[in-house]
Amino acid sequence: MDNTVLHIKNMVCPRCIKMVRQVLEQEGQEVTDVNLGNATLKGTLSTTQTEVIAKALQEEGFELLDDRKHQIVEGIKNIIVETVHYGELDELNENFSTLLSQRLQKDYHLLSKLFSEVENTTIEQYIIQQKIERVKELLVYNELTLSEIAYKMGYSSVAHLSGQFKKVTGFTPSQFKQLKEDKRKPLDKI
Repeated sequence: MDNTVLHIKNMVCPRCIKMVRQVLEQEGQEVTDVNLGNATLKGTLSTTQTEVIAKALQEEGFELLDDRKHQIVEGIKNIIVETVHYGELDELNENFSTLLSQRLQKDYHLLSKLFSEVENTTIEQYIIQQKIERVKELLVYNELTLSEIAYKMGYSSVAHLSGQFKKVTGFTPSQFKQLKEDKRKPLDKI
């Protein structure tokens, strides 16, 4: 029996994985695997089943992707989110271009061009946005010093982190910590 792989947009965290699995099971599907950006189902889906699943996923804030370009771009985003938010950047022994090329088995220049075409931003800018959101999260938790955050996020120095943070947010990290309102963005809105 064949398996069906669904490519799903806006999956950015372990809770998303749990929610997608729940939606698919509620729709009577036998789920064999769910990861950031995709789910594998036993068997094949009819057009009607696919439409029902697409609608159910959309009600929860997800989008079923059927276009190969968008699937690849979503794969790029998922690898970046997974690496920045759930990995250890200080232990990353390769740059993102190598990581993306290896994981997606495609030339980085092709991935970069495709990403820019679909998202109207570069992969590098997307990585910076994700890193800054993670830094915001770590600043709000107030468990690490700025030096520890810079090291954990793979920055060469606190000055580099601070400069990039100010460029993206308009605030220095210390100014951001003093803000009373939450200036963080949901990951699926970046």
